[in-house]
Amino acid sequence: MIYKIYYQETKDRNPKREQTQSLYIEADDAVIARRQVEQNTPYNIEFVQELDEKHLAYEKENADFKLAEF
Repeated sequence: MIYKIYYQETKDRNPKREQTQSLYIEADDAVIARRQVEQNTPYNIEFVQELDEKHLAYEKENADFKLAEF
């Protein structure tokens, strides 16, 4: 499954919607996806979203789509 991870770059500041960024990761489930990001980045994870086929197709149309690898 492909997951979209919404995050803030640092855990030191309060989250602000305008500064939310995202990355995409492939994992067996949302717990594993969250754990991989937590172990390999200093990011403050806000939300983990599983992408269904239609949503994934939409996201792939954007230039920012790239699977993160750790």
